[in-house]
Parts: sequence; C-alpha cells; structure tokens
Amino acid sequence: MSDRAPSDILAAAARPAPTSALNVETVLTVHHWTETLFTLTTTRDPSFRFENGQFAMIGIPVNGKPLLRAYSMVSANYEDTLEFLSIKVPDGPLTSRLMHVRPGDALYVGRKPTGTLVIDYLVPGRALFLLSTGTGIAPFMSIIKDPATYERFDRVVLTHTCRFGRELAYRDWIEKELPAHELLGEEASAKLTYYPTVTRDGAGPWREGRITDLITSGAFFDHLGRGPFDPAWDRIMICGGPEMLVDCRRIAEEAGFDEGSSSKPGTYVIEKAFVEK
Repeated sequence: MSDRAPSDILAAAARPAPTSALNVETVLTVHHWTETLFTLTTTRDPSFRFENGQFAMIGIPVNGKPLLRAYSMVSANYEDTLEFLSIKVPDGPLTSRLMHVRPGDALYVGRKPTGTLVIDYLVPGRALFLLSTGTGIAPFMSIIKDPATYERFDRVVLTHTCRFGRELAYRDWIEKELPAHELLGEEASAKLTYYPTVTRDGAGPWREGRITDLITSGAFFDHLGRGPFDPAWDRIMICGGPEMLVDCRRIAEEAGFDEGSSSKPGTYVIEKAFVEK
C-alpha cells in the first residue's frame, strides 16, 4: 500500500499530451484559503483567448481520460497566467483530486472558453451590479480588472455572499491592492463598491445576511444610498449557487429586466453552467 499523497501520485504520472480540444498547462501556485476553498494559477498558452467573465473546461487525467468541469477565469484576459477558484468536495469526482495539485503538476484547460457573463451581452447602462455567492465571484474578478468595465459604467457594485468571513476570497485584494493598482486604481477607487455579506459569522467588517434578502428588504439599496433596481439604467450579472440564481433571476425579472445573450443583449445576464464542480 502506497503512503504517497494524492498530489505525489499526480505529479509522478506521465504528463498528458494536448488534444484538439485541450491545452495542457503547468500549475504555478496553489493557495488554500480555507479547508473548503482554494485558488490555483497556471501557465497560459499564447493561443488561448477569452472575454472577461467567461469560463473554460479544466481538469486532470483520470484513468487515462480527461476529467473536466467548468471554471471561470479569475485572471483578466490580458494577464500572462490563468487563475481559477475552486471549492473542495471530499467525494467530488474532480475537486477531491484537484485539491491536491501542487506547482509543477499538469492541468487540462479547454481551448474554447464560453459563458454569458460578458459585458457586451448587456445593453448600455450607468450602473453595473455583479451579484455573487461562493466561488461565483470568480468571473467578476476578471470583470473588475477590465478597464472597459469602468469605461462602460459610472458605478460598479460587486456583492459577495459566503457563510463565513474567511471564505470571502480576494477581499484583501479588492479592498487594498486594487485601489493601488497602477492602471486600474484610480477608476476602481472612484467607481467600484465592494459589498461583502456573510450568513453565519455575525458582526465583522461585512454585512450580515443573504444578498437576496438584503435586496428584497431594501437594506441593500439603503446601504448604497440609492433606490431599487431600475432597468432603464441598471445592469445586472448573476453568478452563484442554485437557490441564489433562482431568487436573483426572479428579483431581476419582477423588476422588469430582460435576459441578455450573445445574439440579443439585455439588461441582465446569468451564468448557469457551473453550480457545483
């Protein structure tokens, strides 16, 4: 019986070859936020192009075949590396293995990114609301790194709801590093509002409660010092768990918003491709 860790076994396996649909990248860094959440970065093939907010299929070889799931790019489309945010599911087909990767390991990345969380799928507006729960913040990280986001909108509001404050991945980066960013800092400081909420942690440097409850009660808008969603000027992007998606879609459509797509831009968009990885 082997006493080697799963990551050692992965690293020792023969490096997989690229296919017509998959690039093979090298893991550069792994950061474990909590016992249930981690980030990894990889190399990026120069031929890989994507729009900020899109996702790609990523994975590892299992029994000689690629095991893949959809993951949004946290990295912006101009960055030289790729970054992905993942939960850890002990019995998950992919994440139970992916959580053990180390720098130097190989990772499949699909060659054809896609997804609906693209600002071009929205008609012009003044305020952009990025509503996320859990790892649903991932595509919005690339969007708030995009200079075009601040060119298109006068105000950008990023919400992120988790159970505990320690799960608010990227909070320090958003609050401390982004305002000091050489290219984005001035615009982000002037236009971006970060609105973290938790459901189980109690008082802290964040709001308490589900974002859907805060929106429905009106507390969200009171905190922002403005009125309710207005489809004439507001645009909404939604990414999170199944219940959150259903509730946010209902909130948007009851307020008069219409769903956008690549063929017909609208006043809100929602990503349904990766609820559980």
